[in-house]
Amino acid sequence: MKDLKSLSYIGILVLAVLGAVMAITNPDKSTYEEYAVEQLTTYLTDDVCPQVPKAFASIVSNSCAAIVDSSRPHIQQIIARTTQRQNFILFSIYRTDLSISPAVPFYRFQTVGILQNFYTYSAEKQ
Repeated sequence: MKDLKSLSYIGILVLAVLGAVMAITNPDKSTYEEYAVEQLTTYLTDDVCPQVPKAFASIVSNSCAAIVDSSRPHIQQIIARTTQRQNFILFSIYRTDLSISPAVPFYRFQTVGILQNFYTYSAEKQ
């Protein structure tokens, strides 16, 4: 019985330490914005730039990555403006509704931030 009581105290202590570590390392919105900008610019550079139509290839393809890179501050502003954070102390959920213009499809991203890491669990084209 004494061993069981000691074991339960150790378990409670471990859970309290884990909870404190999770609360301290819960990433804030600005850290999420950096993550989201990096993910989006990497996607644009790696997946969108190579698909530029051949008619525009000579004009855009060589500078597409440069255009994306120079647009990072604007992309960050869009993400900051369109992201909502739900803070649950131990982790946060970020919802970004990305819509640049009516001519471009609307995207919704849902990401969990925990222990200074981000995991995007939903990316939907609306």
